[in-house]
Amino acid sequence: MTAMSVVAFGGGHGLSASLRALRHCAGELELDITAVVTVGDDGGSSGRLRAERGGLPPGDLRQALVALAGDHPATRRSAGLFQHRFAGDPRDGLAGHAVGNLVLCGLMEQLGDPVAALAHAGAMLGAVGRVLPMSAEPVDIEAQVRGVDPTRPDEVRTVRGQHQVAVTTGTVEALRITPDAPVACAEAVAAVGGADWLIFGPGSWYTSVLPHLLVPGLAEAIVASPARRLVTLNLAAEQETLGLSVADHLAALRWYLPQLTVDYVVADSKAVGDPEPVGRAAESLGARLVLAPVAVDDGTPRHDPAALAAALVPVLGADR
Repeated sequence: MTAMSVVAFGGGHGLSASLRALRHCAGELELDITAVVTVGDDGGSSGRLRAERGGLPPGDLRQALVALAGDHPATRRSAGLFQHRFAGDPRDGLAGHAVGNLVLCGLMEQLGDPVAALAHAGAMLGAVGRVLPMSAEPVDIEAQVRGVDPTRPDEVRTVRGQHQVAVTTGTVEALRITPDAPVACAEAVAAVGGADWLIFGPGSWYTSVLPHLLVPGLAEAIVASPARRLVTLNLAAEQETLGLSVADHLAALRWYLPQLTVDYVVADSKAVGDPEPVGRAAESLGARLVLAPVAVDDGTPRHDPAALAAALVPVLGADR
């Protein structure tokens, strides 16, 4: 039986959780994993490197590579090195930078091709999958936000930058990226076209999940793909989605890509609250809602890779 091709979209910790869960599926399913990563980060080490050196922000790409790193002791050490962050005052040279960010920045400058750079870094880490950017050019994220100023709750302002959108205290009413039509990564488009499954989330909805739907070439490939589609919902609202219900998260997918249909929505049975509105929102996308205990046991809003894998295996393996 040939491996099942899975393309996971996202960025940061949410995508890492999805990739780690997919790796846990390996005992029961043979998967060919591709991660497609947002390229709008402008905060922290990634933001500094992007401002100083240009090119793609490496942080979310690094996290995806580390999530897919092989299990050999040497590659695990390399993965730990990629995650090591220099201590000290961020105003002083290396302080605040993750080693893997610097490695990726160097590889992209040396090879002149982010896809080749990520393939080389993946080989260094013994990655059991492939990491691709959603576009070879960085993007900026902007949002129309109502109530940024609590003294003017009805005023709508433009908030610019992924970091600022992620921490905004208002309600996001509209999202856009600039440039508004970046060229989609050709390898990502090809992966989507040849996929058996497309997986969206978990992750920061406005800054990690939805931006993929705003890249015209990628959005067209998603709509045209014969793959089945699965959405993994978050366990708790983040700052950027305060006031957005679980059902609203699903509605946002249709808002930004009206032609999108989904086959399954996976949500935590405790975090989802009343399942009826979520089930109706899933049905509006053509999806079946799957409730399962996918959170870690300590009560924090984090997905447990093994538990999420246990929920994913029967879904991904259906009709094989």
